[in-house]
Amino acid sequence: RVSEAVHSSIPCLLLSGSGGTADCLAELLEETLPGESLKIKALEKMRGKFPDNELAELAEEAERIGAKRELVTIYSDQEGLEEFETILLKALVKACRRKSEAASYLDELRLAVAWNRVDIASTELFCGDIVWEPHLLQDPMRDALLGDRPELVRLFVENGLDVGQFLTWGQLENLYAGAPEGSLLRHLLEQRQGVSREPTSPPECPLLDRSLSDCHLSQVARILHELLGDICAPFYVGLYSASQKGMGTKGLLPKAEALYRTELSPNPWTDLFIWAVLLNRGEMAMYFWEMAPDAVAGALGAARILRELSHQEMEAEEAASMKDLALRFENLAIGVFNECYRNGEPRAYKLLIRRSNLWGGATILQLAHQADARLFFAQDGVQSLLTQNWWGEMEQSTPVWKLLLTFFCPPLIFTSLITFRSMDDDLRPDPSQPFELDNLDTDVKTIIGDMMSENMDSPSPHSPRRFWLQHWRQFWRAPVTAFLGNVVMYLLFLFLFSYVLLMDFAAPPAGPSASEIVLYIWVFTLVCEEVRQGCFVGSQPLLQRVRRYLQDTWNQFDITALLLFMLGVACRLFPESFESGRTILCLDFMVFTLRLIHIFAVNKQLGPKMIIVGKMMKDVFLFLFFLGVWLVAYGVTTEGLLLPHDRRLPWIFRRVFYRPYLQIFGQIPLNEIDAALIAAANCTYDPVAILMEEAQPCTNTYANWLVLILLVVFLLVANILLLNLLIAMFSYTFAKVQGNSDIYWKSQRYNLILEYHSRPALAPPFILISHLHLFIKRHVRKVQSTKGRHFLLELSETQDARLLTWESVQKENYLVAQKRQKRDSDTERLRRTSQKVDQVLRQLSEIKESERRLRTLETEMEYCTTALAWMVDVLAQSDIAKGKKAPPARKKSELPKFPEVLECQFSHLMLIQRFKLIIHAITGRAILHFQRVQCLSHLSHPQNPDVSCHEPEITGHSLGHPRPYDR
Repeated sequence: RVSEAVHSSIPCLLLSGSGGTADCLAELLEETLPGESLKIKALEKMRGKFPDNELAELAEEAERIGAKRELVTIYSDQEGLEEFETILLKALVKACRRKSEAASYLDELRLAVAWNRVDIASTELFCGDIVWEPHLLQDPMRDALLGDRPELVRLFVENGLDVGQFLTWGQLENLYAGAPEGSLLRHLLEQRQGVSREPTSPPECPLLDRSLSDCHLSQVARILHELLGDICAPFYVGLYSASQKGMGTKGLLPKAEALYRTELSPNPWTDLFIWAVLLNRGEMAMYFWEMAPDAVAGALGAARILRELSHQEMEAEEAASMKDLALRFENLAIGVFNECYRNGEPRAYKLLIRRSNLWGGATILQLAHQADARLFFAQDGVQSLLTQNWWGEMEQSTPVWKLLLTFFCPPLIFTSLITFRSMDDDLRPDPSQPFELDNLDTDVKTIIGDMMSENMDSPSPHSPRRFWLQHWRQFWRAPVTAFLGNVVMYLLFLFLFSYVLLMDFAAPPAGPSASEIVLYIWVFTLVCEEVRQGCFVGSQPLLQRVRRYLQDTWNQFDITALLLFMLGVACRLFPESFESGRTILCLDFMVFTLRLIHIFAVNKQLGPKMIIVGKMMKDVFLFLFFLGVWLVAYGVTTEGLLLPHDRRLPWIFRRVFYRPYLQIFGQIPLNEIDAALIAAANCTYDPVAILMEEAQPCTNTYANWLVLILLVVFLLVANILLLNLLIAMFSYTFAKVQGNSDIYWKSQRYNLILEYHSRPALAPPFILISHLHLFIKRHVRKVQSTKGRHFLLELSETQDARLLTWESVQKENYLVAQKRQKRDSDTERLRRTSQKVDQVLRQLSEIKESERRLRTLETEMEYCTTALAWMVDVLAQSDIAKGKKAPPARKKSELPKFPEVLECQFSHLMLIQRFKLIIHAITGRAILHFQRVQCLSHLSHPQNPDVSCHEPEITGHSLGHPRPYDR
């Protein structure tokens, strides 16, 4: 079978030590050189082990196998540390080396991909001897992607595979269709199209055998829209019809499919990155993130996707893995942005607020907010940008009392009370001396003035009138001014509301008073502002803007307060429901007052306390479940023991729930519970009389001792156990949030600044003036807002490409620093030490092999020396050497030392072989000549019995036939 296989160019693997023919053939191949005959050696090895009539045929088979020994690989578990699959794969590659075409190695390459043997692929298949064309690597690349082989993907890209030419829309759909059956992505895709149970034809790739039959990018776009939210425009918009919009389940029409499936993806690295993130493949996603542009936005987008997927994942381990990977990407975004901030603050600011075309037009700040990346918002660069936008063009060191004084006395703006700074002074250099930002890592030099020229206001003339107008706008456009104005006016609103409820809330016949009418107008301005925020802020569709507005908790608070106010006013206008209206308005005042907590977010000390209160409220609700169980158990039991004849439902509920709740705080009515303290009174046991309230119910004194025991147990559990449990929960929540208070405060500060950045300058009720001004400016004069560029910056294609190039350079610097730090870590040092130990063990095995070869070489040298000595003796006994000088004797000092033999053994190996062949010829001729001389002597001296004239038997060893030795 081995002979037939090698003659059919099929590689064979011999397991040395398995016994039988395998050991015999392995020894023959190990003890002979390429090109040397195995027939004689095979006869010697197999004699006595196989039938004599089969020896000749078996020797011929061994000879044919030796002729193609490059197809045979010998494996012994006693030598070497390589795994069996490594030996097998090397044997296949070794057999293919007879051919020079790269196409002949495709099967071995796909086998290396299936076994994830990047070491074999890099050392045997991509060692430089084989020229791989890019199109040959596309199928192995697809197998590596589907099989989650990131190292092999990296190897293919490094050896000539162009991802831009590899990834078409059809290829991307195949990758999504090949999602594993147990993955969350597969489940989400099946939900949008249904599982196809019809038999399908086998695909080209074996890994796609269980792929989805009808997977389209429109379904992936829908999934991404649900995960990323409304801040990102839909992905893959141009690939499907407008009627589908990624919502349908039937996919694309065949005509449309033929048009787009063969087109190349314009952003292959980003598309592969999103695919890897959706499958939660960490190492693959990391590599694609390193290769893709827009690193910070990509990392934050991945963090958002993974955190949303972790909420939908049912398996706990997979969900934890997603959360860990999301945190890892958030840290990568932080590292790259900090590197950008250290090397150029203006560019880093632009990077935060630029609209990313790769991520649906979202900015980095929006992606960070959606991903709940608190650590990212806590970075100095982000807080510096937020602080600049918060103060506008005023100095950040301006005291609050100056702002309040100027707010109530606007002419002070034109004095030196408040100092203004120019945005041009911070972001634009002197035109006479253009300053170039020289990046040390690239040859590109960019003038800051050129980069910041877009959307920048030109320097204002130095006229006094323009100077005053500029200061007026700078003061009222600052978000801090809008915040202080809204706080002051909101306090006045609460004062007016409380005055109306307590002092000037007349009944309907009298009609609303003047102060009440002013209150109604004030609330109307609040309604107008909420409508503006929900329907007219942003450039997204109306439905998305309303949905985004309703997602905010404080906006829900505002809507609740306004709806309650409208309901209370409607009830207040009619005499029949006047008291109901008053009650609703009183509750509404409490809601309006609690809304004031929102302003605490601006303070570094009070802001985190809001988070603590919110989390403690969750703890209270959890505590109420435990408390409610004890209240019901104790309340129902005591009510049944003390007052079994009372059928009044309101009183029953009061004594079951309200009385045990008050007992927790020490209000224990012993005169109603303890029979010894119950006073005699006019009471009855008649349920009808009690229900008609003709008399009070009498307390049942039977088993009163049990009531007292239950009271003791209830107070023990409720006051000591449950209340201490609640205090412990509060302490844990406080310690958890207080330790990260700075991070929480900086994160919620972004929401506050963004809210007041988009608000008009005037606060209610004067906000109607600002609304009218905005309507005329936007819809009549068609003037765009200049405040939009502070948090949403549109860059030209050239500027965007230049900024992304600079970001890529900073990303490479960060990755190099991370790799250097990882290389210096103890774990990496241990790993490198382990690799060196393995390398030393392999070298020791090679030294053992060299020692075996040296022993074989010494044997051959001894044979050569013996043959030469015998030849000299024969020549000395013949008449040919008579009359000549004696053969020279070699001195001991001339004998070669063993290190010299070791040094030259490999270079002189073939020379020794040739020398042995010469010895064979010379020795054979000398023997024949000596026999002829003996025959002539016998003829001349027939009486000498020592001389014979018969032909000697000349064997291979007598002629110096070469003995086998290792190559």
